[in-house]
Amino acid sequence: MPKITQSPDGHVFECDAGETILRAALRAGIGMPYSCNTGSCGNCRFQLLDGTVTHLREDAPAWSERELKRGRWLGCQAVPDGACSVKFRSMDQYIPDISPVSVTATLVEVKQITRDISEFTFHADDLPAFHPGQYALLHVSGVTGGRAYSMSNLCDDGTWRFMIKQMPNGEATGALFAAEPGATITIDGPYGTAFLRKDSPRDIVLLAGGSGLSPMVSIAKGAAAAGMLDTRTLHVFYGARETGDLCNAVVLGGQASEKARFIAALSDPDATWTGPKGFLHDVVAEHMAAQLKDCEIYFAGPAVMSAAVQEMAHEAGVPPDQLHFDEFY
Repeated sequence: MPKITQSPDGHVFECDAGETILRAALRAGIGMPYSCNTGSCGNCRFQLLDGTVTHLREDAPAWSERELKRGRWLGCQAVPDGACSVKFRSMDQYIPDISPVSVTATLVEVKQITRDISEFTFHADDLPAFHPGQYALLHVSGVTGGRAYSMSNLCDDGTWRFMIKQMPNGEATGALFAAEPGATITIDGPYGTAFLRKDSPRDIVLLAGGSGLSPMVSIAKGAAAAGMLDTRTLHVFYGARETGDLCNAVVLGGQASEKARFIAALSDPDATWTGPKGFLHDVVAEHMAAQLKDCEIYFAGPAVMSAAVQEMAHEAGVPPDQLHFDEFY
């Protein structure tokens, strides 16, 4: 197994055959910064000091010819060809307390949630625990590279569920939506740092757009299961375009109540819609107002939504450490 020597912290760790430097570092308990795990965000960028590596995705959005000339690679895509020396600064917040594992799981059930989102249930006896809000890489047969999807359930006896949106001409989702129960898939996880902070005393605000619903469902269920709603209020905001894109509070594991309210907003509603209208970040700002800065905020959705939510939160005075999201761009 190739040995990786890291500076400036002096860590030394080994990569399994075909394993990325990021995954090996996390398995070794080293806090290599990352977010998307698919080559899109660039947070896992490192300097190659010695040795050679091969990128799984040559077309990774966060990697360019300029980066290559500077000797910079992506940890989530770089597989070492042999012993290497690399430079990145490890950070404690990225040290996983649950190490990722790669497991072959069986598709048990597919349940439709909205017009183009379905929940896929996979089972394997050796699937590990995970924190509400984390994600996994699904390796679909015939599709190059893993695809990141967030779990929608709580860890329960080797069963992981994913709410996945069918993308037009999407290779991975095309294969998934064509799969029948009994099909097998390789699941690698858990990953992600935007998980439920059970020790935070603050009220909880969840913002979900499209398939960003999946991790927010997991977090909502996790907060309820941990008894957090005895002393906190949960505010769930779901943004969609049209009525057919909507889900309801039942998807979140229960009905809305005094301690858990559910608000749906449509950006392009028809004349029959009587609920909130407009973009999700504007609806949240209107409903939460000055409360927002005193809340723990989690969100997931398209890149445009993510950028707008971050700007809205900044303008509302939300401290950065109360804002939790993974960058799937």
